[in-house]
Amino acid sequence: MTQDQLKQAVAQAAVDHILPHLDSKSIVGVGTGSTANFFIDALARHKADFDGAVASSEATAQRLKQHGIPVYDLNTVSELEFYVDGADETNEHLQLIKGGGAALTREKIVAAVAKTFICIADGSKLVPVLGAFPLPVEVIPMARSHVARQLVKLGGDPVYREGVLTDNGNIILDVHNLRIVDPMGLEAQINAIVGVVTNGLFAARPADLLLLGTGEGVKTLRR
Repeated sequence: MTQDQLKQAVAQAAVDHILPHLDSKSIVGVGTGSTANFFIDALARHKADFDGAVASSEATAQRLKQHGIPVYDLNTVSELEFYVDGADETNEHLQLIKGGGAALTREKIVAAVAKTFICIADGSKLVPVLGAFPLPVEVIPMARSHVARQLVKLGGDPVYREGVLTDNGNIILDVHNLRIVDPMGLEAQINAIVGVVTNGLFAARPADLLLLGTGEGVKTLRR
């Protein structure tokens, strides 16, 4: 199977998982990226079965609207039963690195509200130790150099993602050469740096369910 076929398989598995729990009042949290796009396309076939969605990025909101799915501001929603999103890396504890698409802050906010966070990914994203994928950090622009110096002290090699502004108007530093053996600890350390909005470690709030696309089918891992 190609990588896109694996992504389509896990996207459909996520739809199959949540559909029995949806009703006319349900609002689904939807992530950002190529795997999440496959999920949106699969979910759209059932748009009559739920109320609408909360999007983790402007790009996701646009794709949802193109399918005729109503998009709600998170501030108007009391609860989300599910949040479905991809990942750039995951470990066996369902702790993630996210933010390759620069939507990490909004993704982290929507995940915090959801009762169940479902991660959908192809098998290549499951790793023994996080960090081979550069860790994205969203930073207030005026703090870029200060934050970069602090990240170097933590053992990383931060690189400014040129030409990229987040939906919040901030910049991204991608931190290379990390071997993240304590994801929760590093998440807290980086978030404590003045000027950091948040970082792409989803360890304090990991996924609850991982649907992993493999050549042998979709595997289910639970936290």
